Amino acid sequence: MTGYKDETGKIQHEIGVYYVSKSNFGVGQIVGEFSDFSFLAPKNFDQFIEKVKTLNLSQEEIDKLKEQREKEIDASLVKLNNDIYQNEKGLGENDRVYLVAASIIATIGIPGKVSPLEKSDLKSSTEKGNTDGEIIVRKITAFLGEKEIPAEKKDLIIRTLSNTLLTENINKVENGESQLKRVFSKIVDDLGIYYKIGLTTDFTGKLFNEMYSWLGFSQDKLNDVVLTPSYIATLLVKLARVNKDSYVWDFAAGSAGLLVAAMNEMLIDAKDNIKSPEELTQKEIKIKTEQLLGLELLSSVYMLAILNMILMGDGSSNILNKDSIKDFDGNYVFGQTNSKFPADAFVLNPPYSANGNGMNFVEKALAMMNKGYAAIIIQNSAGSGRAKEYNKKILEKHTLLASIKMPIDLFIGKSSVQTNVYVFKVNEKHHKDEIVKFIDFSNDGYTRTNRKKSSNNLKDTDSAKERYEELVNLVRFGKSKLNIFTEKEYYEGTIDPKNGSDWNQTAPIDTKPTLQDFKKTVSDYLAWEVSNILRQQSTEEERLGK
Repeated sequence: MTGYKDETGKIQHEIGVYYVSKSNFGVGQIVGEFSDFSFLAPKNFDQFIEKVKTLNLSQEEIDKLKEQREKEIDASLVKLNNDIYQNEKGLGENDRVYLVAASIIATIGIPGKVSPLEKSDLKSSTEKGNTDGEIIVRKITAFLGEKEIPAEKKDLIIRTLSNTLLTENINKVENGESQLKRVFSKIVDDLGIYYKIGLTTDFTGKLFNEMYSWLGFSQDKLNDVVLTPSYIATLLVKLARVNKDSYVWDFAAGSAGLLVAAMNEMLIDAKDNIKSPEELTQKEIKIKTEQLLGLELLSSVYMLAILNMILMGDGSSNILNKDSIKDFDGNYVFGQTNSKFPADAFVLNPPYSANGNGMNFVEKALAMMNKGYAAIIIQNSAGSGRAKEYNKKILEKHTLLASIKMPIDLFIGKSSVQTNVYVFKVNEKHHKDEIVKFIDFSNDGYTRTNRKKSSNNLKDTDSAKERYEELVNLVRFGKSKLNIFTEKEYYEGTIDPKNGSDWNQTAPIDTKPTLQDFKKTVSDYLAWEVSNILRQQSTEEERLGK
């Protein structure tokens, strides 16, 4: 509502109503302009609401806004990191990560229960109990207190974040402001517009990938850990046939991108199939607290995983800071501590420096499962010799259903290794006559670039969405689902279970020429000869003309 004085001094007012929602990325859509508030009167209210319901962006507008928003998020995250790194002295790699996480948790709030922390709430006081760090810690404690998270995990999060938030230097007041308030304000100013309209996997995926890169991998000298793009995480989840009743685990969780994708798939399936609101609420709680489990060895990355799961829906109960190969016995660690986690879906993007390129994780995880499916993305040399012994052991108990060659530039800017996705059926020995689907997915429909100033480094240029959908259907249902892909890209063959290095096959190339091939070759040659003769003739005429 706004107003102005007209030439007679009388106040004139104008009322404009805009609809803002998560689905339209926080962009206001005009509902109407009114002269008074009677549109809110009981007799007019239903009509007003009906009009609001009709306000939907077109798919083209949504795609354009999404691309613009992703560009802005990327730029804001890089700017924020550079700003803190260059201008805020004394903050280490982990400090930067924890400050961003703490600021987001403190400012999203919980409607009706925990009010969001505002910049004005930080007074840069030196009074004991009221420093900026203590105020933020209290807000985080209140936020976590309303979440379904085990007490031990809450204590761990608060303790870890407090180690940064309560340090003397960051709370020291200079020129009327603490360093903590200054950094908090930068985070809210740069990122608040994106997460306050609703956290999405697009935002948190970019956020945690960027923060992951800040860590510098002091514990991971090989720098061989590459986070999974969100659309690949979703692909793995679908290939592992995850649904509302699945129990999903990941033995190298990173910042929990695969588990977030699994949780989203499970929640969508629950919403689509459970009609009772009460039953749906109970199922959603169960999914988040009992049906997801992840293990991450690096402690700083482990904190990212917990925070990611909390921000995306509280599914952090069973994110564990353990060595999945040496220290994990398959049991729940929180809640049902003496009972096995009944995993029936396994997703994985392992560190490639691990034994067998990471197939050691696959062998252990599948051995602890009684049924279900697994989908892993791994360096393709694991299927052509580097993990030969692991592969043979795996096939003694489990079936390889599909081998998918992924685009070489999938991790552009991070890694240039060729990767494959392998899909398994659990607890069913691989028979030598078992049909394996070999799929060349080198062209997944996306064009990738690594230009820092590019508006969008991932563009759908060839029916990417449809290609990913067809890929899932091909793995599950076979050749009958061929549509976009050709038989040159889809091949059904067999492997030798006792070999272990024949997992990366391609469709055989028929080298025997046909009569049609001969005719085409002769035709091409004659066309080339005629073209040359005409070109020479033209040149000769030009020369004579001169």
